[in-house]
Amino acid sequence: MPDAPRVPHRIVIGTSGYSFADWVGPFYPPGTRSGDFITYYARHFEAVEVNSTYYRIPNPRVIELMEKKTPPGFRFVVKLNQAMTHESSRDPALYREFLDALEPLKSAGKYDGLLAQFPWAFRRTAASLAHLETLRALLPGEPLFVEFRHDSWNVPETASWLRERALGFCAVDEPRLEGLMPPVTMVTAPDAYVRFHGRNARNWWRGDRAERGARAAVAVPEPVPPMSAPPAQGALFEPAGAAPAPRPSTDRYDYNYSERELREWLGKIQELAQQARRTYLFFNNCHAGQAARNAKLMQELLRQQKLPA
Repeated sequence: MPDAPRVPHRIVIGTSGYSFADWVGPFYPPGTRSGDFITYYARHFEAVEVNSTYYRIPNPRVIELMEKKTPPGFRFVVKLNQAMTHESSRDPALYREFLDALEPLKSAGKYDGLLAQFPWAFRRTAASLAHLETLRALLPGEPLFVEFRHDSWNVPETASWLRERALGFCAVDEPRLEGLMPPVTMVTAPDAYVRFHGRNARNWWRGDRAERGARAAVAVPEPVPPMSAPPAQGALFEPAGAAPAPRPSTDRYDYNYSERELREWLGKIQELAQQARRTYLFFNNCHAGQAARNAKLMQELLRQQKLPA
């Protein structure tokens, strides 16, 4: 099936995942079966970020069955497996298996790219840059967006470095805590990308040890030494002597955005849409259907502003 016609400068809104039991009631009608979630979801949103691939690479048949429950023109962005982003795997077989799983989406013309979400411990070092180079080499030609959580990436060099490698930048809205990436935006590929994680500062880090780790985060960019051979696997994220990475709380994404907080983004979204072919807005505050509710609110705010959502 050929790719569906696309309108330039569109703003595409969705959520990070859709298959959540606690969305029944808040979003899905009571009694909705899990097998019918995506069908109902696709009546309200035209794209979804597939997060289940982070935990396990599915059989292509699973992806095919999911795709067939969505209408023509529906879009999928797929999250990279954790072995690629959190465990620094460079095993070509892993990447081949992952790409094979995407074939049903590509054949249906519903595939829009990949998301590489890195942990807070992934700081701007030569080792991290080398791993990004490896990802690009193992995923040649794939639309690939990169999400950074550590604020050492918030330097002017990041935009040009990503742009030279055809890597998209994923902006984030998350708590304003020391060491976390602030809500900066940039367009480094044909499409722009924003993820809304919520601002649950109280539960973002777990325990006193994690709190100390967050406060010890590097507040200014770390020096990046000259590029060298890729480091051994397992030694990618933590430079010697670095503070331990805080452990995420399971309810860190339990947050409901207010209209005022979402309005803060309207100017930035308009700027992105003026530069990019498409601008993706995905809500990851998935607890109890809050992501769907906030995504619907964002749709309405953009409609009021007459922005092309």
